[in-house]
Amino acid sequence: MGYIEAVCISTEKGVVKEAVPEIVLRAGWGIEGDAHAGEWHRQVSMLAGESIDRMREKMHELDHGVFAENIVTRGIDLVSLVPGERLQAGESVLLEVTQIGKECHNDGCAIQRATGDCIMPREGVFCRVLQGGTLQAGMRVAVL
Repeated sequence: MGYIEAVCISTEKGVVKEAVPEIVLRAGWGIEGDAHAGEWHRQVSMLAGESIDRMREKMHELDHGVFAENIVTRGIDLVSLVPGERLQAGESVLLEVTQIGKECHNDGCAIQRATGDCIMPREGVFCRVLQGGTLQAGMRVAVL
């Protein structure tokens, strides 16, 4: 079992997300107010805090949301998940993994251009919201 380190949203696609106090997830839609919400398979993006830590060795100033991730976790081996697995977050949120990794926008994001590497194509986890609720940093998250 792990926990949520940060929750982030953006109102436009292709930009850095900003950490916020909480997010509200709606089943079959995603995160209210987030540009990636909708009736598709990548409603929520997740990234492990441990993955971000490795990138901080190259770029110390990286904030949560810079990889366009919605949920930053700590203590869960996200990279070992496979599509179809489910995660329970907080009291009520149920997520289903739909995709692992994706290509960066515009032939490489700013992180990739600056460091020669980006973790989202390898370590980003995308999910569909099966059951909604509210999430905040500090809440538990577990693979079911």
